[in-house]
Amino acid sequence: MECRVLSIQSHVVRGYVGNKSAAFPLQVLGFEVDSINSVQFSNHTGYAHWKGQVLTAEELNVLYEGIKLNNVNHYDYILTGYSRDTSFLETVVDIIQELKKANPGLVYVCDPVMGDHGAMYVPELLLPVYKNKVVPVADILTPNQFEAEILTGRKITTEADAIEVMDLLHKMGPETVVLTSTDLLSKRGEEFLVALGSQKIMKPGGTVISQKICLDIPKVDAVFVGTGDLFAAMLLAWTHFHPKDLKAACEKTVSVMHHVIKRTITYANEMAGPGKKPSPAQLELRMVQSKADIENPTIVVEANLL
Repeated sequence: MECRVLSIQSHVVRGYVGNKSAAFPLQVLGFEVDSINSVQFSNHTGYAHWKGQVLTAEELNVLYEGIKLNNVNHYDYILTGYSRDTSFLETVVDIIQELKKANPGLVYVCDPVMGDHGAMYVPELLLPVYKNKVVPVADILTPNQFEAEILTGRKITTEADAIEVMDLLHKMGPETVVLTSTDLLSKRGEEFLVALGSQKIMKPGGTVISQKICLDIPKVDAVFVGTGDLFAAMLLAWTHFHPKDLKAACEKTVSVMHHVIKRTITYANEMAGPGKKPSPAQLELRMVQSKADIENPTIVVEANLL
């Protein structure tokens, strides 16, 4: 069976963020990917210069209308990431609701990109839209710690807090929640980052159980752009192949990330030369070069059941 994804994200001419970060790995894994580019920039905004255009809510609607008129608006998955406009986000929700009516089995994977390390980098008006409109229609949610905290109004300082926050997010809508990064101390030491996941599974008798996992991810000392977009895309893919096994899906997702990042930092350091800091251009994800790892990742991170 063909599996088709509608991905509504940023596009860059050069480099890998948004749709550029998501489409290739999904295609490599056998998914048909239809991309709507919420922006079209020359490159990501971490460079010294960037130019480009932003898609309005009206223009998004026009593109969707075209798909609909040709009766090719059947999707198995929707994937969304960074957005900084409330009307655009509300239009996305309208489209998702319509597509879910057409296909009740559709799975919406949402990365609620709002901020990190205690600060928002999108307008604050987006928070109520995510909270009241987007999260309730999401099936899989991939917030970082800060995003999970502002969505639920709870602080995370312990593993128990994180579990409670994931349960609160389940109550808001999504059956699968992955906290992609937290400030929790890893049992394996400071060289590791803690991520957590929770998945509600309906048993044949109708009882709902939840699988909760924890991952210790090796830290890399560099700032990458597009990794969150890759994470959400890979979680979509690997939960598709392991629908009732969040442990396996997250191990594969995080292992792909590890291989891509390792290859990228090795290349960036080589290009920059000894003792020099790599540039944003040198730190672009080595996506094409990681094709084999994307298709069949060697597992380097094991998840523990909580």
